Amino acid sequence: MAVKLRMTRIGRRHRPFFRINAVESRTPRDGKILEKLGHYDPIEKDPAKQIVLNRERTEYWLDKGAIPSDTVSQILLRHGIKHKYAEVKAARRAKARAVAGAKGKLFTKAQKLAAKKEIEAEAEKAKADAEAKAKEADEKARAEAEAKAKADEEKAKAAAEAKPETEKSEEKIEAKTETAEAKAEPKTEAIEEKTEPEAAAEEETEAKAKEEPETKTEAEAKPETETAEAKVEAKTEAVEEKAEAESEAKAKAEKKPKAKTKKKTPSSEEKDKSDES
Repeated sequence: MAVKLRMTRIGRRHRPFFRINAVESRTPRDGKILEKLGHYDPIEKDPAKQIVLNRERTEYWLDKGAIPSDTVSQILLRHGIKHKYAEVKAARRAKARAVAGAKGKLFTKAQKLAAKKEIEAEAEKAKADAEAKAKEADEKARAEAEAKAKADEEKAKAAAEAKPETEKSEEKIEAKTETAEAKAEPKTEAIEEKTEPEAAAEEETEAKAKEEPETKTEAEAKPETETAEAKVEAKTEAVEEKAEAESEAKAKAEKKPKAKTKKKTPSSEEKDKSDES
């Protein structure tokens, strides 16, 4: 038969009171007891009256092999009653603590509470850091948006101020191009008028050269070619002189009121050239 030393509650509500009894291990909580060994009053303020034990009978049952509960074991150790079960339990607890420490696990409630507090503190710190970073990012984004808006406004102002200046410069360029074109027109007309009589003279010389007989000998052809070249040179000189005279007359006519002039036909020009020769 296994005997246990354990407590039985007797007090009323909000007034606990416990008896320390020797009972059979198979009996229920409020079952038959073998012997009353003392009592425990947790509300009593005097420590001498708080726990009352029959030391002789308690040691008797311990020697017989009675096993105390955890609470009764603590009370017995507090009163200086040592027993082998307390030593065995302390050795087991120390071994379990060492194994838990080697595996990195928490053993006691105090360690678990301390670890829980550390985890909560780390979580709060991480949350505060995240909020601070988010706040800094928001402030940075706002500052960048404001700077961009200011830059856009300045660009718009600069563009609005630069528009009239560009329009003025374009008007000046257009006026310069118009004046340059107006000056270039009379020069181009004079060049075209000069080139027309030269082209007519070249056509006449080509036509005369084709009409001449091709069967002439080299001896007869030499003086003819020389005379033809002399004539051509004379004609070209006359044409150039005439063109210069016409350009001078034109310049004078622009200053004076224009008068009607008859254009000379090619036949009259040929007559003049033959008279000159």
